[in-house]
Amino acid sequence: MSLPLTVPFNLDVTLCCGQVFLWEPRDDWWFGVVGGKALRVRHCVDRLEFAGVGEEFVKHYFRLDDDLDGIAREVGKDEYMRTALSEFWGLRLVRQEPWECLASFICATFKSVAAIQQMLLKLSLRFGKQLTFEGQEFHAFPNAARLANSSLEELKACGLGYRAKYLLETSKMVAAGDFNPETLREMPYAEAKRILLGFPGVGRKVADCVLLFGFGKLEAFPVDVWMKRVLLSHYGSYFEAGVTKKLAEASGLSNSDYEKLNGFARSYFGCCAGYAQEYLYHYERCLRGTTNLKKQRGLNHKFKVNRHEAEQS
Repeated sequence: MSLPLTVPFNLDVTLCCGQVFLWEPRDDWWFGVVGGKALRVRHCVDRLEFAGVGEEFVKHYFRLDDDLDGIAREVGKDEYMRTALSEFWGLRLVRQEPWECLASFICATFKSVAAIQQMLLKLSLRFGKQLTFEGQEFHAFPNAARLANSSLEELKACGLGYRAKYLLETSKMVAAGDFNPETLREMPYAEAKRILLGFPGVGRKVADCVLLFGFGKLEAFPVDVWMKRVLLSHYGSYFEAGVTKKLAEASGLSNSDYEKLNGFARSYFGCCAGYAQEYLYHYERCLRGTTNLKKQRGLNHKFKVNRHEAEQS
């Protein structure tokens, strides 16, 4: 199927910017499993071509209904932000399935994108439902009930390390009905964040990631070491000198420090702060050499999942 593109969209950057982990590039296509459906999609200049799902699914998942021009006007308050927008224009947040998003970011703490991909792929291969699409084998991400019935040793065998305990405990809570996505979706940001912080392995940054990517709360602004660097380097003048110095010298982020940075960013960038975060996050990683800026301006397959390695380990 083919969908004409009448809005700004960059598929490759959207799938490479660290918000999703299990999309795999093969030749000109991206292959993924979303909501239990295997699909492929590619960007062909002025249209998207795809198979496995319908047009409305594609529009919804890739948030093609977001007014990206309006969002850019809202968050483009300074030269640095406008540069990040220009470099990766067309990057869109995606509407992730809440449980998979929650589990993914519990696994993502203190890990590189490549390592996160490997963990999640191993979980899918070991516990996920097998799917056949166009003669190829795929695995859906396992639901909470399936992981709740696994053992700590099985999860550790997928490379989770200390995260295995958190994922197992959270899986059991979700399987028992303690996680109602629709209820959280309707809650105000602060209340939904408070609920998420009650799950094992969910700190402030993970909660904000889940709220942004899994629940579409665009005011959420996840803060990690990358965003701490961005905020102190380019927005430090908005903080008191003593606060800026203290934050710069700290090796990590205390809860109070997180709230200072998070609160400033949400106030400064407004109701679409999450979009600002993703553009700034990706731009910072490219500038620091984690990814190649030139590749990100066009096709970028740097974060390709090594499926063979995951299957063999």
